Amino acid sequence: MAGLWVGAAALVGVGRRGRRLPQPLMRSSALWTLKHVPHYSRQHLMVSRSLCSAGYDSNEKTFDKILIANRGEIACRVIKTCKKMGIKTVAIHSDVDASSVHVKMADEAVCVGPAPTSKSYLNMDAIMEAIKKTRAQAVHPGYGFLSENKEFAKCLAAEDVIFIGPDTHAIQAMGDKIESKLLAKKAKVNTIPGFDGVVKDADEAVRIAREIGYPVMIKASAGGGGKGMRIAWDDEETRDGFRFSSQEAASSFGDDRLLIEKFIDNPRHIEIQVLGDKHGNALWLNERECSIQRRNQKVVEEAPSIFLDSETRRAMGEQAVALAKAVKYSSAGTVEFLVDSKKNFYFLEMNTRLQVEHPVTECITGLDLVQEMIRVAKGYPLRHKQADIPINGWAVECRVYAEDPYKSFGLPSVGRLSQYQEPIHLPGVRVDSGIQPGSDISIYYDPMISKLITYGSDRTEALKRMEDALDNYVIRGVTHNIALLREVIINSRFIEGDINTKFLSDVYPDGFKGHKLTENERNQLLAIASSLFVAFQLRAQHFQEHENSRVPIIQPQVANWQLSVKLHDEVHTVVASNSGPTFTVEVDGSKLNVTSTWNLASPLLSVSVDGTPRTVQCLSREAGGNMSIQFLGTVYKVHILTKLAAELNKFMLEKAAEDTSSILRSPMPGVVVTVSVKPGDMVAEGQEICVIEAMKMQNSMTAGKTGKVKSVRCKAGDTVGEGDLLVELE
Repeated sequence: MAGLWVGAAALVGVGRRGRRLPQPLMRSSALWTLKHVPHYSRQHLMVSRSLCSAGYDSNEKTFDKILIANRGEIACRVIKTCKKMGIKTVAIHSDVDASSVHVKMADEAVCVGPAPTSKSYLNMDAIMEAIKKTRAQAVHPGYGFLSENKEFAKCLAAEDVIFIGPDTHAIQAMGDKIESKLLAKKAKVNTIPGFDGVVKDADEAVRIAREIGYPVMIKASAGGGGKGMRIAWDDEETRDGFRFSSQEAASSFGDDRLLIEKFIDNPRHIEIQVLGDKHGNALWLNERECSIQRRNQKVVEEAPSIFLDSETRRAMGEQAVALAKAVKYSSAGTVEFLVDSKKNFYFLEMNTRLQVEHPVTECITGLDLVQEMIRVAKGYPLRHKQADIPINGWAVECRVYAEDPYKSFGLPSVGRLSQYQEPIHLPGVRVDSGIQPGSDISIYYDPMISKLITYGSDRTEALKRMEDALDNYVIRGVTHNIALLREVIINSRFIEGDINTKFLSDVYPDGFKGHKLTENERNQLLAIASSLFVAFQLRAQHFQEHENSRVPIIQPQVANWQLSVKLHDEVHTVVASNSGPTFTVEVDGSKLNVTSTWNLASPLLSVSVDGTPRTVQCLSREAGGNMSIQFLGTVYKVHILTKLAAELNKFMLEKAAEDTSSILRSPMPGVVVTVSVKPGDMVAEGQEICVIEAMKMQNSMTAGKTGKVKSVRCKAGDTVGEGDLLVELE
């Protein structure tokens, strides 16, 4: 949603040479007009106003109109800066995105095709027609889609339309991982050992992998964002990796070329933000730590890195700038490195676009990277020198996805946001999003809900603010990954900085299971749940007492509520009583006092348990006693009954669980790419049954046991939902 830039510190900082710079940019997702944000203080809004115009010269003319060739949060992000600079904007959209936030924010909008990306956001002909129709002078591509497509940049140049990004030579050189690696070597940038060429087929992939030595990384030459990448530890995995990577690369980038290089085990993923102009100037804007990943896609990022010292930071920055200058780079770009435990670093790739995680760099430097890209595209020189670039404070970004973190650390979830509330009332919080209540998360696009960024004077403050922000984030209607994000940022290894790209699999070898409650936390949850149960009962009685009725209802005054509470298959005896806003709850012999305003209509409930503040969300409550509560990030299902109801409940029959050993259900919504079996076939345990593509990622579905195929309920091209039956075994 449109937003204000809110500073977390003083308005102006001083660079290393005394040059005054704007302080960290923090965004709230409230609307631009002040009347929509009554929860901000007057002083807070004055700071917001000042930062909205910080660093912008109204006399510096750029473009009259810019078309944003993207969607979602990044389109909204670009539109905000354009508004600040007085530039009119054009949004493009597919037919299913017609009511999206970025469409509403823009001054004009043009539909470029149906939902599939190949027919809309990757449809160059339709986008070029939209540019002509709206007479846009420049195009900002955002990230993904056509942002690193040299043919698109050439089409724009042919029509005298400015591409807000590097020139086609740099896109070609750095967008192709094979060519970029050769250029990096020439620029004396540290590189990873590997095969400097295009892998033709699976047999050649196996031969090359053996020569390099396992493990190896197979990845798309033209790719990025973790798509088209596979790690192989043996010949069989190399063949499978070649097949899946080439298919994903063709689907995501229209280019199925692959390369193979040595996989560095247990590395950190640290990247350098660079910024260049058309006058030969280039800067490095410090680093971002991006080691927390799943399936080669980043989950949590921060700036700066807790691991780097000033000497290593400078060496990485200088090599990144050397590479940028080697290709005459003129825009914002990112040079990614793998860093081992001894701080040796190796060039991974260069992304010739605005990076997803750019907000953390903006927070610690005070620069608006979108504004800098627009200035450079117009031909202006950079306004700052290398010595002017500060590191002010610490910023952390969590990517909030519509994903189920309990399935492979995040399999896509689809649905409609029935309720949505960003934690922008908290200090030092920025939310970059492109959704609103009622928005649909579909199978066609990336499942990102938002980027949640917190800023503090140091890492400890930034992480504590992130913890609070995650607890105060309301997302209903889709499954999300907030539980995983919160567990990562409070994990002792993460806090100490002991992280690498295998962090999630190392910390959760059996998969993510949610927060593990201590005895004290368990008692707190039981006390809060019991207090909520009684509060709901008292509200219901209050409603009945004030209803007009022929026969007056006399409610008995209950001094103590005797409850039976079930959590994790354990039944606890609870006694609760209340005095005003405070409940005294006895849980298995331990007494706790729970105090709150008990606003049961609010999606967020702030409570104090024996003086410890907690923010909880009651997600659902059923007449049968079932209640879902989000506590410490994780959703817990509790079953609460009065003592009498619990005794009677013992006589109720339980529904038998489904035998899943002979069936294969889809673990996520998506599209069936291939089906490898037919009725009557014998399959072995672990054998591939079918492949499902969800959000541009291909997932192999395998047999859970050895047996004969009884029926196949899907075919290539079918759209399936989570839980749909795919194949049944005898």
